[in-house]
Amino acid sequence: MTERPETPMLDTVHGPDDLRRLTSEQLPQLAEELRAEVISAVSVTGGHLGAGLGVVELTVALHYVFDTPRDRLIWDVGHQCYPHKILTGRRDRIRTLRMGGGLSGFTKRDESEYDPFGAAHSSTSISAALGFAIANKLGGAPGKAIAVIGDGAMSAGMAYEAMNNAQAAGNRLIVILNDNDMSIAPPVGGLSHYLARLVSSGKYLTVRQLAQRFARKLPEPLHNAARKVEEYARGMATGGTLFEELGFYYVGPVDGHNVERLVHILENVRDADEGPMLVHVVTKKGKGYAPAEAAADKYHGVQKFDIISGEQAKAEPGPPSYTNVFAKALIGEAERDEKVVAITAAMPSGTGLDKFGARFPERMFDVGIAEQHAVTFAAGLAAQGYRPFCAIYSTFLQRAYDQVVHDVAIQNLPVRFGLDRAGLVGADGATHAGSFDLAYLCTLPNFVVMAAADEVELVHMVHTMALHDQGPIALRYPRGNGVGVALPTSPERLEIGKGRIVREGKKVAILSLGTRLREAEKAADILESMGLSATVADLRFAKPLDEQLIRRLLTSHEVAVTVEEAAVGGFGAHVLTMASDQGLIDAGLKLRTMRLPDLFQDQDKPEKQYADAGLDADGIVGTVLKALRINSVGVVEGARA
Repeated sequence: MTERPETPMLDTVHGPDDLRRLTSEQLPQLAEELRAEVISAVSVTGGHLGAGLGVVELTVALHYVFDTPRDRLIWDVGHQCYPHKILTGRRDRIRTLRMGGGLSGFTKRDESEYDPFGAAHSSTSISAALGFAIANKLGGAPGKAIAVIGDGAMSAGMAYEAMNNAQAAGNRLIVILNDNDMSIAPPVGGLSHYLARLVSSGKYLTVRQLAQRFARKLPEPLHNAARKVEEYARGMATGGTLFEELGFYYVGPVDGHNVERLVHILENVRDADEGPMLVHVVTKKGKGYAPAEAAADKYHGVQKFDIISGEQAKAEPGPPSYTNVFAKALIGEAERDEKVVAITAAMPSGTGLDKFGARFPERMFDVGIAEQHAVTFAAGLAAQGYRPFCAIYSTFLQRAYDQVVHDVAIQNLPVRFGLDRAGLVGADGATHAGSFDLAYLCTLPNFVVMAAADEVELVHMVHTMALHDQGPIALRYPRGNGVGVALPTSPERLEIGKGRIVREGKKVAILSLGTRLREAEKAADILESMGLSATVADLRFAKPLDEQLIRRLLTSHEVAVTVEEAAVGGFGAHVLTMASDQGLIDAGLKLRTMRLPDLFQDQDKPEKQYADAGLDADGIVGTVLKALRINSVGVVEGARA
């Protein structure tokens, strides 16, 4: 079912100014229509569904009460912002979500003035909002800053670092804690249990409201004394709050799906002079769409789906995903070695470690959205003789780089890093692309860095990691499915720093790292058809380099090209450095490096992204021909006819 819902009230709202012309009694109907529009749009485009459905009423109330965009509304992560986009003038493009040239699936500064701060990673909103609030304070400008942060994002230390400094913002800063009892997977750790206790305290608002009503009837000296009584009453009802200890005036828990009541509470918060405020809003992920309510984790991010049944479009049958191959291989290692343990930072299903956890529940640790902690926790396990596999998306490991350097590399601890989503990632765009891991890991002493060319290589590399106790080791692999090669019945241990020749030639050498290997082979076929014999090598290791193999290829071919799915500073840069150090450049070598362009690529289909980056077969051929000064029809450029 793809028919658009009837939305007569929403049709009149082209921006927040139109929304504010409605009466508060009209808002529940608007919220109902907005939810229907989100469901309809995402059924066509795919994308993040559950989180957005959970904040429909909250989104309506925030734009109704606050003077956006003068009041800065900052969404943490941003994957719940589809209702926000619809209400802020982007409804006509909402069915282009996550497509090439379409709307981003997250907030994005250059997309709308209503997106004051871009996001896609977690736990940044309070720090950013504090910056906006202080800037307004210093400049004497009006306007508040409102950070909307999910309970899962509150497991990251950065949120508390910001809250610890929030007093300086005074009443210009408001934090909305969107407590949906989920981030992507069910939340973990003491904080989630603490919030659950607050939510379960049904007496809280009643006690507080009675105290406030009583206090307002008293003369000023007694009013101040009664406020102390109110604070004591709140402590009796809730056991105190961590947030108030951090300097926030805590309001809640409140029902996040009663839009009229939300408006009333937010108006009071807006007009209060209590200093920084935190409003604890309880919502349900997937609210209003039964399939998403019943399986919030499965409907966090969805393919296109049928609205009536909720059934998502199934991918065409094909090879297993690299993530699943990694998970299966890691389970095999754990079956052979009881010292193998696995760690994820709030992404058990995204990294495949949910399968590991089902098999070895005592040996899988989900630490929440806390990549820094995950890395140092893994370092501690390694120091005690265990073999920790820390599976984190490449883009998220950036958040823990100091820990990788200080706690792992300097101490030469054998932590195993599984870097999922390496390279370009399609619809999630620049924020989730694993572009930089080769650059930021290959510079570190003691590290071994591998990249799998296909699913067989991935299995062998997981086994190699498990047996490598001499220091830290990382394995990068992409999002999506493998190439369809049969998986080995038993894994092999690879020799560290040794690559392999895939095909032999004489004139051109293509040195591939990672899953561009198939494009390198296609390029070799094209070159062969033009009379240019090509060697293709899978280097396997970005660090240490197979210097013997590389030297042989560079000295026995007229032109050599390195190919990698990463930014400048990685594999190709290290090959260039090696060639320079060994005097090969001086010998007139035609060496070219191919890598991701020096820009942040927007979302699109992965194959289109790689073609735009020049990292497909045609791009490789073009680089070779340019190095040889041959045009596309085989004529040497500059030669006389």
